[in-house]
Amino acid sequence: MDLSIAEIGREYIVEDVVTNDEELNSFLFSLGCYKGEPITVIAHKRGGCVVAIKDARYNIDKDLAKAIKIKE
Repeated sequence: MDLSIAEIGREYIVEDVVTNDEELNSFLFSLGCYKGEPITVIAHKRGGCVVAIKDARYNIDKDLAKAIKIKE
């Protein structure tokens, strides 16, 4: 399952980040979005979603949300 279809307000665990872009991978890692970390969708927006990672909130686009695989 990917983050773009996650339920709002529910905490998930990042299972994998599927991208061939090393820069994007590094960016997500700097935000704290990597395998084993909890992530929560705060809201779904037309162009993506708002997520909470650690103690911060980030707005990510739909393509990035689809690249973040989560487990329940």
